[in-house]
Amino acid sequence: MATTLNRLRSSVSALSHRALFNSTRRDSLPSRIPALRSTTRSFLDFYQFGNKKAIEDERARLNDEMNRGYFADMKEFKEHGGKIADANKTVIPAVSAVKFPELAVTLSSGEVLKLPISCSSGEVNEESLAVPRVSLVCLSFRASSQEMISSWSKPFLESFGDRKDLQVFEVSFIDKWLLGLAPIKKLLLRVLQKPKSNENSVLQRRVVYSFGDHYHFRKEIKILNLLTGYIFLLDKSGRIRWQGFGTATPEEVSQLLSCTSQLLEDQ
Repeated sequence: MATTLNRLRSSVSALSHRALFNSTRRDSLPSRIPALRSTTRSFLDFYQFGNKKAIEDERARLNDEMNRGYFADMKEFKEHGGKIADANKTVIPAVSAVKFPELAVTLSSGEVLKLPISCSSGEVNEESLAVPRVSLVCLSFRASSQEMISSWSKPFLESFGDRKDLQVFEVSFIDKWLLGLAPIKKLLLRVLQKPKSNENSVLQRRVVYSFGDHYHFRKEIKILNLLTGYIFLLDKSGRIRWQGFGTATPEEVSQLLSCTSQLLEDQ
């Protein structure tokens, strides 16, 4: 019985192979290409018809990203050392201030927050975060800008360390898709060094991470060069009232502290 089944399988396999060979000879590859192109074109036309705006947006994005790559950032960085502009000398008036875009961030503990923490934020309740009157938000897209961030946050913490109504967020962006996968993300958060807490400071300093694509977030607040650091001072409504770039100069630190004091008085 087993021998018969084996012979039958061999016969079927041989016939199938011969039929496939003959079919391939009759229908040569060049004769199949037009049909394949037609099918592909029809699928793409259908897809574009239903998602025309999405495709136009993606094309604009690709063009934008190609024009602003790493080498363009590096060339610019060599020219100004990360100081793409001077910090604001005074507080931006509330009527002309723009809202800081919503950004999901993760603490090393795995807890997820949404910035900015403001009066209308869903993160605020009696058992969670209180609304800070002023928030210092520092953005770092590459490891090279970490020291720049510290040049702003360190004197800020030293000057306002006894204030409970302020908060400092140091945000590191991790845009590698592999690191955004849940298991790897969880492992990464475990090994990341937790920030050292200053026992003498009441002011909360939170080191957080933003995973995944951040293109649209950057576009909203006009961030181009990813090699430098970006510093924002937000009011309790989540509006940007002051901004700094790169490494802080002594004069800019003085301006940051002065603008913070003014915001605390005005609110």
